[in-house]
Amino acid sequence: MQTPQQPATFAQELAALRPMLVNLARRALRNDAWAEDAVSETLVAALERPDSFAGRAKARTWVVGILKHKLVDQVRRHTRECPIERFDDEETEIDGSHVPAGHDEPAPWGDPLSTLARRQFLNQVNSALATLPPKQGRAFVLCEWMEHETHEACRELGVTPNHLGVMLHRARQRLRAAVAPQWAGGAALLA
Repeated sequence: MQTPQQPATFAQELAALRPMLVNLARRALRNDAWAEDAVSETLVAALERPDSFAGRAKARTWVVGILKHKLVDQVRRHTRECPIERFDDEETEIDGSHVPAGHDEPAPWGDPLSTLARRQFLNQVNSALATLPPKQGRAFVLCEWMEHETHEACRELGVTPNHLGVMLHRARQRLRAAVAPQWAGGAALLA
C-alpha cells in the first residue's frame, strides 16, 4: 500500500485520472462504449510514450489533450461505419414497426424553455465571473467547475487552504449578488 509521502508512479497517476477521463468522454460522445474505447486508447498512448510528457504542464492536462484527439478519432471511426439498410424495390410502404436491430428510440429533447433559461443563467454567471478579481475567479473555476482538490488548487494558485476558502466564499458572495436580481432560483446553484 502506498503511503502519502511516496510519490505515485506515472502509471498510478494515469489510473487515478481514468474516472475523470471517462466522465469527459461520456459527455462528449454520449455513448458509453465509444467513451470507454477512447479512454482506453488514451491511456495506452500515454503509457506507451511516457517520455513525450515533458512536464511543462500537469499530467492531467497532457492526458486530456490526448483524449481530445482520441474522441475525434472515435467520431470519425463510427461515422464511417454507419450501417446503411437497403429497402426492397417491392416494398412500397414502410410501417412504424420496422426499426433496425440495435436502434433505440430518440432521446427526449427536454424542455426548451428550461434549457434556454439555464443557458441564459450560465451566461450571466460567466459575465459575473469576468468581474471578479483574477485570482478569485480562477479559484472559483478550479474548485467548482473543474472540481480540483483543495491541495491542487492551493498549489496552482500559491495560497494556503484557509486563503482559498476565503477566496471561494467571497467569489460565491459576489456571484450570488450579481445574478440574484434576475435569477433568484438559479442563485441556489452557487450556494
